[in-house]
Amino acid sequence: MGADGKINLLGLSPEQLRDWFNALGEKPFRATQVLKWVHQRRVADFDEMTDLAKSLRDKLKALACIRAPVVRLDQQSRDGTRKFLLELDGGGSVEMVYIPEEDRATLCISSQVGCALACTFCSTGRQGFNRNLTTAEIVGQLWLAERMVTRAVNHNRAISNVVFMGMGEPLLNFEAVVNAAALMLDDNAYGLSRRRVTMSTSGIVPAIDRLAERLPVALAISLHAPDDALRDILVPINQKYPLSELMAACDRYAKVVPHGAIIYEYVMLEGVNDDIQHAEALIDLLGARRDAVKINLIPFNPFPESGYVRSSRNRIERFRGLLKAAGINTVPRKTRGDDIDAACGQLVGEFEDKARRSERLAQMGLTEIKVTLEKS
Repeated sequence: MGADGKINLLGLSPEQLRDWFNALGEKPFRATQVLKWVHQRRVADFDEMTDLAKSLRDKLKALACIRAPVVRLDQQSRDGTRKFLLELDGGGSVEMVYIPEEDRATLCISSQVGCALACTFCSTGRQGFNRNLTTAEIVGQLWLAERMVTRAVNHNRAISNVVFMGMGEPLLNFEAVVNAAALMLDDNAYGLSRRRVTMSTSGIVPAIDRLAERLPVALAISLHAPDDALRDILVPINQKYPLSELMAACDRYAKVVPHGAIIYEYVMLEGVNDDIQHAEALIDLLGARRDAVKINLIPFNPFPESGYVRSSRNRIERFRGLLKAAGINTVPRKTRGDDIDAACGQLVGEFEDKARRSERLAQMGLTEIKVTLEKS
């Protein structure tokens, strides 16, 4: 609910919308009509919902709103990638990225303002955590992108794939993220298939199991290291959920999703995780899983004071060759949008209240992660 007391329809599931309409004394089919107007036709003005009675439209205008994030910056890369800086209704800003390709168009969306996990190669992780996004703020990114990009490409539907790989750790905002993803799958809303919605995680093991039960969409694991010693440094949450627990959770998840629905992400850092011994250790880690997984090798995207260097093309190809020889489907990811800081690990956003954020961060760390999990 916004500051004006109106309920934001972007955040309501079909069931919640039907219950709300029932409380208003309206028939359930009216909720489905409004759901389609909002998400399929992406209408923001209740007066445009012409198959609703004027009395109902007036009631909706008095009690509800369709409020998406506000675009403060729209940058376009030379490769066609677009980055949007979005101001949120609940405070703070995030970024989303639109990535067009010949056979698809992917939207990378954010789930938190900042991130608590402090992965050392990610600029967002260096900022710390501010707050979780609401379901409406998450769905609002797709709603907004469809409105903006559809006009540019002159298609009925602009986005074919959604990846939760923007700012934040999605599984630490579990309820809002799962509710948003479920709406994206609904045939009366966006109608995406489960394989076209990808949830990225640094390895929140209990939440991976919960996701398998609630909404088993495609899963991307931010792996980045083949052993605990190195991963403890690159991805500090590994200290809480080590690789043995993470891989076991992935095995459980693999039982409820189609073949190939789990992808492992591996950022290539020169002299850190890209040597021959790292490739061999990764092959050993994957073991019998190797014929059922896909590895994305991601060129590191530099940011100020990161301390890391992108692996050379030769080192990436050598690493890929070793994995491929072991029977592992390995794809070097093409870097997109790095000229506008839109590539993986470069999402920064804007934080309004830096003083209060610094005070909170001084008291956070893994304790904050534990609290977030207990609340979810």
